[in-house]
Amino acid sequence: MKKNSSEIASKFLKLVEIMDLLRSENGCPWDKEQTFETLRQYLLEETYEVIELIDSKKYDELQNELGDLLLQVIFQSQIAKEGELFDIGDVIENINVKLVHRHPNVFGDMEINSAEEQTINWEKMKKKEGKKSVIDGVPKQLSALSRAHRLQSKAATVGFDWDRVDDVWDKINEEFNELKEAIAEDDIDMIEDEFGDVLFSLVNLSRFLKVNPEDSLRKTINKFIYRFKKLEENFGNKNIQLSDLTLEEMDEAWDEIKKKSK
Repeated sequence: MKKNSSEIASKFLKLVEIMDLLRSENGCPWDKEQTFETLRQYLLEETYEVIELIDSKKYDELQNELGDLLLQVIFQSQIAKEGELFDIGDVIENINVKLVHRHPNVFGDMEINSAEEQTINWEKMKKKEGKKSVIDGVPKQLSALSRAHRLQSKAATVGFDWDRVDDVWDKINEEFNELKEAIAEDDIDMIEDEFGDVLFSLVNLSRFLKVNPEDSLRKTINKFIYRFKKLEENFGNKNIQLSDLTLEEMDEAWDEIKKKSK
């Protein structure tokens, strides 16, 4: 059932009031002990739980996890309010102003005709707002794959990018050859550097293919988990341990599981 704005606002206000009560003198002992730092892990956990549901397309369960994620924003804002730093109203006002300012194509008279143009303009607006470098603002806590993707995408908004996907392939081949040379020289530091260059080049390729490398790897990991557990299950039903099999026997069974799971 579609809710009007006043209904949504009322429910949001109730959530803020509940958190205020939980942190009050007569509130919950656990909630009262939490700090910005102690809540960091829950913020990450709830984010990944949302991502997991999206990956598995369990959209009917998404509202529950989004609620848990929203709670973390309310929780952090309540702690900030108690420290007289800001409150949830300031958080909302800040994002309202930012969205309007960075969408002059919607709230102004600028013409933007594609998502790519909007991305470039978004970075220009952020630069005007005081950001020193176009690649600033990418969290260090991101996974290396995600961070590489975001850094490359930001650099591309000012034209620091390959012109053609063929150029990316050439770079990948170049980096692979340099990795092979490092391996031949048995130089572990050089191998690590060149391996990183190969991965960085593959992330570049993912951008040209319009594929998110983090999502791709996560899907592959999930496939591996499913197939490996299926391998264990199939042989376990026959009272056979994987360690008693040859690699050829496991590969044959793996290929069969792979065919059935496609």
